[in-house]
This record gives sequence, C-alpha cells and structure tokens, in this order.
Amino acid sequence: MGIENPENEVKELAPNECWALLRSVQVGRLAVLIDGHPDIFPVNYVVDHGGIVFRSSEGTKLAGALSESPVAFEVDGYDATTSQAWSVVVKGEAESIRRTEDVLESFTLPLFPWHAGHKDHFVRIVSKSLTGKQFTAADPDQWRTPYMDAPHAAPE
Repeated sequence: MGIENPENEVKELAPNECWALLRSVQVGRLAVLIDGHPDIFPVNYVVDHGGIVFRSSEGTKLAGALSESPVAFEVDGYDATTSQAWSVVVKGEAESIRRTEDVLESFTLPLFPWHAGHKDHFVRIVSKSLTGKQFTAADPDQWRTPYMDAPHAAPE
C-alpha cells in the first residue's frame, strides 16, 4: 500500500461553495443528449435564482437543452498560486424562460455571449443535483516519462 499523502485528498465541496465557484466563472460546458448521443457546448452563463441561465439561438444546442432529457453543466478552475484545482457539476432540467416578467428580468442579466448573432432564447437549468470537488493539482513532473523527450511523428 502507498503512503497516505494529504495532497492527494479530494475535498467534497458544500453547495454554498459550489455556487460561489459557479459565480466566479463566465463560461461553462453544457452537456445534452441529441438523438441518443452526448454533445457538449461551451456557453456563457450567469447564476440566477438558484439556477444557471444562458442565452442561445435556434439550433442543436437549444433543441438538445430543451428536449425531454436531463442536462449537465460543468465548470472548473485552477489557481496557480495555490495549485488548487476544482470542478463543479450541475445536473438537472433545462427550461425555456417564457413568462413576460422573467424574460424582461433576463434581459438585465450580465450575459455576454462570445459569439455574435441573435440569441433570443433564455434558458434556465434548474438544479436537481450539485456536486463539487477540490484538490491539489499534481506536479506535471510526476507524470514525466523518459519517452516524452523521444522524437515523435509530425503532429496531425
């Protein structure tokens, strides 16, 4: 058996820690099922009313998010000064924001999609499950092998 190393410990994050980390990032990954196959889309988002809100145009991402299948949303981060890495996953249902009051309120959210164009649909992911983990990132030299410095074929 190996020696226990506190740096290898994974800390399970409390819900309030997960929400705080979600608020600290602007881009996450939306995972949806499309025709029985998983797909992932980067989205700009904000935390609002205990959920994740993003804007979208018509298309595959919107159709997948609003299908009958549940969705997952993931963000992660790394602090180089402390070597702490973290990951937060929200699982739940996505719903279109349609009530007039909610739509008007959504227009006041600081949502700034990277891609220009019409993003007239506001979508909220209602959290059914929220999990987060934090850990000390391994020193890259730990994974170095003698073969890494060997010549390789040209990259594709």
